[in-house]
Amino acid sequence: MTQKPATDEPNPDLSAQEANETAPREATPETQLAQAEAERDDLKDKLLRTLADMENLRRRTEREIADAKAYAVTSFARDMLGSADNLRRALESVPDVARGDGEAALKALIEGVELTERDLLKTLERHGVRRIDPQGEKFDPNLHQAMFEAPDPTVAKGMVSKVVQSGYKIGERVLRPALVGVSAGAPKSEAPSGDADNGSTSSN
Repeated sequence: MTQKPATDEPNPDLSAQEANETAPREATPETQLAQAEAERDDLKDKLLRTLADMENLRRRTEREIADAKAYAVTSFARDMLGSADNLRRALESVPDVARGDGEAALKALIEGVELTERDLLKTLERHGVRRIDPQGEKFDPNLHQAMFEAPDPTVAKGMVSKVVQSGYKIGERVLRPALVGVSAGAPKSEAPSGDADNGSTSSN
């Protein structure tokens, strides 16, 4: 009696076991809840980050708009400073005698130049440009540029003793620093020469 060759027939019991192992396991309610909470926390974090970015963008945009309005005339204002300087030089060059005892036409001219200067400064102020006149104030390197330092018994050391040229600010920025002289304080007192002579003669 001949035996039939063995064939690779599927084992129904083995196939069922493999199917059970490869089939996805159903998540438990606890696992589903944990996943939902993790997704919720992730979405909440993304939402908060987005809101924070939007708030920062809004503030930055408002600040840029405000700066653009405040400093839009910077170049024009800087060009106008030369005119303001010339008016100030013209007034400072007028002798005191001419102001008090000069002819009526000369007085009218001086008053006209003074009025023009005041009007120009008011116009600049309306656009946020203010003059820096630090006479007698403490020297500030952020606002002033020192041209020289000299002894001055009437002004304390480190204070502005002379304004060579007025400075200007636009908003909170320096448009042009003021050119100033700084006091070095009272000059150092020297011993009288007579005392030295007396000391040398007394020792002989």
